[in-house]
Amino acid sequence: MTPPKTVRGERTVTVLDVGTSKVAALIALVGAGEPRVVGVGQRVCHGVRRGLVADMEKTESAIRAAVDQAERNAGVQAGSVYVNMSAASLRSEVETVEIEIGGHKIADGDMATLLAAGRARIDPGNRTVLHAQPALYAVDGTFVESPVGFHADRLAMDIHVVTAETPPIRNLDLAVRSAHLGVRTMVASPAAAGLAVLAAEEREFGVALVEIGAGVTNIAVHMMGQLVGVASLPMGAGDITNDIASAFATRRSHAERLKTLYGAAVMAQKDNHDLIEIPPISDDEGGETVRVPRAQIIAVVRHRLDLLFGEVAVRLPQLGFAGPRARQVVLTGGGAEIKSVADFAQGLLGKNVRIGRPRGLTGLPDAQSGSAFATLAGLALFAAEDLPDLWNGKPAANSAKPVVRNGGRLQQMVDKLRASL
Repeated sequence: MTPPKTVRGERTVTVLDVGTSKVAALIALVGAGEPRVVGVGQRVCHGVRRGLVADMEKTESAIRAAVDQAERNAGVQAGSVYVNMSAASLRSEVETVEIEIGGHKIADGDMATLLAAGRARIDPGNRTVLHAQPALYAVDGTFVESPVGFHADRLAMDIHVVTAETPPIRNLDLAVRSAHLGVRTMVASPAAAGLAVLAAEEREFGVALVEIGAGVTNIAVHMMGQLVGVASLPMGAGDITNDIASAFATRRSHAERLKTLYGAAVMAQKDNHDLIEIPPISDDEGGETVRVPRAQIIAVVRHRLDLLFGEVAVRLPQLGFAGPRARQVVLTGGGAEIKSVADFAQGLLGKNVRIGRPRGLTGLPDAQSGSAFATLAGLALFAAEDLPDLWNGKPAANSAKPVVRNGGRLQQMVDKLRASL
């Protein structure tokens, strides 16, 4: 295929979503406008369990096949990729650093000092830092968008730090590199998905993103326009498939089809009368197809969703998502495609719930435009934004000594919400 035409200032990025059920790759051209998708690829993956690499060879094979397909579609060769991390016990915290300015006008040198002090403040221990992004700036205690040019005695910054367990990070890195690809950076799945499905006003007012993958459900809380907390649950839509397979003694492939075609989160009266054929688990001649009311399948789906959203309801206030501004929840991921799941979640969580689908990209194929591909699309948007990162970006060191404070505006707000529970 002929390479895509580019315009001045555009660069090619490749992103890779390694999930429990599939590996998806996307190649896009990024520049001044929306990223332009020029190639996509997708393969079933049997080497990942609960978002973690469990079989290196199978994972590498799926990565290689998905990227090869995207390369053929795009007419370009991939190099280094942005890849997601959806598990490894994602954890987030807010660090705060403050420096003395002495009343003069804040200049670029002061910002360099602040950024260097912020990086020195981060201590991941034996974990790996995925993101360390400036969240809020404050001049003499007052929040400002950009401090440069202000006169101040003190300049402070809140940093949102996302970490993960180190061994899973290294295993995923090895799987990608074994497929002859470089790893440009790893991105927490909920951080990427949020870029693709959340509106700017939602982030400002307060919103919780619940990304229901096949093996992991990730939660990301946004306030004041910033990502302030993440958490991961070892449960997902694949558990619904397993529950159906177990309840009706059928193969997992048949159970996945039953979930997709007949599963729902809300039951209707007619579901007690609609009979669904369920193939046997064995191909032996003695195996017989059974017929059960659709209501029984829905009951299995609802039971698992009740467990899942029960855990979500516990985690949300722990992440500071409480109070009058904690009313909006957005569901995404493959599990968000279950019929009526938003209505179910709204009733259980007592909040407004909508389904989030990827947006902000040009040329995204219909097959990759559903909720299951929110992380893939978000990775492309992450690559296009090229967000500052204090840890991975390594700002220049400065000899000025920071004055450390116990919590800035962002952390105080989160702590206040938690304390009100």
